[in-house]
Amino acid sequence: MSDGMHYAPVARQQKVVCEPGEFRVAVAYLDHGHIYGMAENLKAAGATIAKIYDRHAKRVEYCSRQFPEAEVVSDFQNILDDQSIQLVASAAVPSLRGPIGVQVMQHGKDYFTDKTPFTSLDQLSDARQCATETGQTYACCYSERVQNESAEYAVELIRCGVVGDVVQVIGLGPHRLGAKNRPKWFFERKKYGGIICDIGSHQAEQFLTFTGATDASVTQARVHNYANAQYPELEDFGDFSLVGNNQSSGYFRMDWFTPDGLRTWGDGRTTILGTKGFIELRKYVDIGSPKLTTDNVYVVNESGEEHHSVAGKIGFPFFAAFILDCLNRTENAMTQEHCFKAAEICLVAQELADQ
Repeated sequence: MSDGMHYAPVARQQKVVCEPGEFRVAVAYLDHGHIYGMAENLKAAGATIAKIYDRHAKRVEYCSRQFPEAEVVSDFQNILDDQSIQLVASAAVPSLRGPIGVQVMQHGKDYFTDKTPFTSLDQLSDARQCATETGQTYACCYSERVQNESAEYAVELIRCGVVGDVVQVIGLGPHRLGAKNRPKWFFERKKYGGIICDIGSHQAEQFLTFTGATDASVTQARVHNYANAQYPELEDFGDFSLVGNNQSSGYFRMDWFTPDGLRTWGDGRTTILGTKGFIELRKYVDIGSPKLTTDNVYVVNESGEEHHSVAGKIGFPFFAAFILDCLNRTENAMTQEHCFKAAEICLVAQELADQ
């Protein structure tokens, strides 16, 4: 795809973990194209897409073609009142994601939202309190890891000690703007939350995952609009730095400057430095290669240099594990605190940048 908004990869290897009808999912608020990858991967792992809701007929029509087995409902309350629905998957306007999630959990269902999961620390606080009181799960699809095979492979390499203890992560999150194809809310600061809140949520989550830190301090953050004065509320550049509670560090940059000459929507890269080597992920393109190859993993340690092309080989294990977590009330795919902490870090960084 030419822009990241509609990048919805579906794993080519997926483990089915439940029987048909055992895990029923409703898909609602289809404001961002990421919802289709979220739903497809849940379905591939065994979930039943049972209901669809949105306020716009064209989006409902498109979603119905993707999931013809699902019932279309005209009122979100229908989903909330349906006791057979176990999970609501949603990609609402970012400023609405937190309040919708609280509403879902209050009705005894788990919630799975596109990133960013919140646009304010108050929304995060409300969701934390609701999750504690109800026992329901508030989950987020941090897709630059959980829908990326190179990132999942890096997790395996780190767990195996291939590069030793991780001491620093550098993450680059460039995106193509494609302004003419973006909805109005995309350019409204209160609705999208800011570039660090949005794209930076991916980077904060990966920092925690790759380093093993459970918390982090934001040491610097800034945002700016360099080249899009016609959209005064857009931030087209942002960066921030972290120090983890295990003394690991991170630097992360995000921008809307992907040039038209690149074959895909962004040259997303991550460098993971360990005490015994380093890993570089070239997630969506290996620039200069004659073919568009994704999920390239470069590893250097005392044994030498390696290049692994892992596209189609790893799959997206998060989705099967997440379904089992919802069914068994476990936290193997991602803990609730990890999900919330990643959101908290990017929100704190955004606030610092705004100052």
